[in-house]
Amino acid sequence: MNEYVLIGASVLLLISVLVSKISDRFGVPALLLFLILGMLAGSDGPGGVYFDDPAIAQFIGVNALVLILFSGGLSTEWKLVRSVIKEGLLLSTFGVFVTALAVGLFTSSLLGLSLIEGLLLGSIVSSTDAAAVFSVLRSKGINLKGTLKPLLELESGSNDPMAIFLTVGLIQLITRPDLPLLSLVGLFIQQMLVGAALGYGAGRAILFLVNGLKLGYEGLYPVLTLSLVFLAFGLTNVVGGNGFLAVYLAGIVLGNHDFIHKRSLLRFHDGLAWIMQIAMFLTLGLLVFPSRLVPIIGVGLLIAGWLMFVARPISIFMGLMPSALNWREKTFISWVGLRGAAPIILATFPLLAGLQQANLIFNVVFFVVLTSVLLQGTSIPLIARWLKVDAPAIPKRVYPIEFTPMDGLKSELKELPIPLDSSIVGKAIVELGLPNDFLVVLIARDNDFLLPSGGTVLQGGDTLLVLSDEKSLDKVRIEHHLALV
Repeated sequence: MNEYVLIGASVLLLISVLVSKISDRFGVPALLLFLILGMLAGSDGPGGVYFDDPAIAQFIGVNALVLILFSGGLSTEWKLVRSVIKEGLLLSTFGVFVTALAVGLFTSSLLGLSLIEGLLLGSIVSSTDAAAVFSVLRSKGINLKGTLKPLLELESGSNDPMAIFLTVGLIQLITRPDLPLLSLVGLFIQQMLVGAALGYGAGRAILFLVNGLKLGYEGLYPVLTLSLVFLAFGLTNVVGGNGFLAVYLAGIVLGNHDFIHKRSLLRFHDGLAWIMQIAMFLTLGLLVFPSRLVPIIGVGLLIAGWLMFVARPISIFMGLMPSALNWREKTFISWVGLRGAAPIILATFPLLAGLQQANLIFNVVFFVVLTSVLLQGTSIPLIARWLKVDAPAIPKRVYPIEFTPMDGLKSELKELPIPLDSSIVGKAIVELGLPNDFLVVLIARDNDFLLPSGGTVLQGGDTLLVLSDEKSLDKVRIEHHLALV
């Protein structure tokens, strides 16, 4: 029996990887494809796999979300995010609250729910998934102008904790009517402050242990970081903090420092995040019964439309009122507020709490997510071009060389492109008078790589991969009017 389970799971994973090519080719978000695959494999689909256990689905989803948030933090470049930190935090807190409030008031009147039940539904669908946005943009070769990309990354990575807090808090108010409403305010401050403090501390601790333990086998480092991520999440929750915020911040802290085997660890956590996304979406697809979505299509479309065209724009324009972003950029941010896996995971919380309207809430949330991804996800490139916020995507060059920073070594690998009209075009490397601690390791020329020597003549359009400390690098850049990639 176990063999058949393994065969079935491996086949689903394999098909998920293969259908991701559809996302790359046609710009359809991979999230949607994985969910549909899970629904096809479920009891209402040709697969016929019966799965109706919200507890297992929530367990898989929560643990997957931990690893996805940590991986997202690892890949977040603080130097880019720092410029939009105020706007990002406003959207991930105030923006989420406004979205939850607007959707909650609308759904309570539309579905005949109590105000708290309506706000619960609004809170569940209040967080966004930018990973789906960027996968669509990459597949279409589109980049974003200005600070839009880091702002969307920061918002999506940091707004899940707020949505989770609102969801759990409102469920407590429903199940414990005697609980004072103001107690949630204190709980929110506590969770965010404790989560932020322990997240920063966890990031520093992981950095210290990775660089300081000197493990005998490289393969043990992923095991170390994986165990520390879950430890940080669990301990933060135990002491009353927000574990999701903690692991995201721990990822940011770790990812923006040099550590041993950094490139291999980044690849490991990126691959693990993909496995978790596929497993999570397949599980959530199995959990839903498509036949139960049919009766709520009408109200589901109304709620999805209200979320996309009213609630999200209100939250964005109110939250970004103090910012210097123009109306085109704000409108684009409003449109790309895709709902992802987090709302479906949060929709299992009312099911496990045994709330009276839990099944209705789950089915409505699932339908809203499908609608959001289908309509917004597939139209992102068109909207970006229409609002003129798009820019040509700059492919990141992959070099056939890996550099591992070590204690005591201050040098780093950097890319230095040579403009076509640069004064060093046509000169040999030996003629440049480079500092002794400035080493040209590799030259990228067109689609090829060259091993340089002192007599190598530089051409316009070359990109130099150099190993240097910051002082020597700045000296060469200033002398020869070069800019880093």
